[in-house]
Amino acid sequence: MAGGGGGSDSGEPEFQIAPMIDVLLVILIFFMTITSASVLKVDKKIDLPIAKNAQKKDNSRAETVVNVRWENKRAEFVYEDRVYKSATEIVEQLKTAKITGEKNITAGANPAFRAIIRGDRDVPALYVSQAMNACAEAGISDISFSATNKE
Repeated sequence: MAGGGGGSDSGEPEFQIAPMIDVLLVILIFFMTITSASVLKVDKKIDLPIAKNAQKKDNSRAETVVNVRWENKRAEFVYEDRVYKSATEIVEQLKTAKITGEKNITAGANPAFRAIIRGDRDVPALYVSQAMNACAEAGISDISFSATNKE
């Protein structure tokens, strides 16, 4: 009645590296997938406004991101990698995102679904207000704004 593997008669188990590498690769792939999904929502063409006292966001909440770009002296609303000329065009997509996001929310400290508006620092406030109105029409009452704390 011999015990399992190890191959040595001293009774001390040997460290096996292959299962450890397998587990680390699975974890690495998981984090790469999660990180790239979050990065895809960020529009690199947007220069965020500076707010020296900005607070870090709570990452434990379900949320959606609306980008407001300032291109050629006019506003463009970017949602889920699609460009819209008017904020009213994204209301239906925001409603769908809210319904989907609320299904994933657990009874945590902040159970409300949130919309994050990332407006370019050059975009007039009128267009950011239109993005806020689109979120309100979709039933999203918790709205945050994205800013950076350094140049």
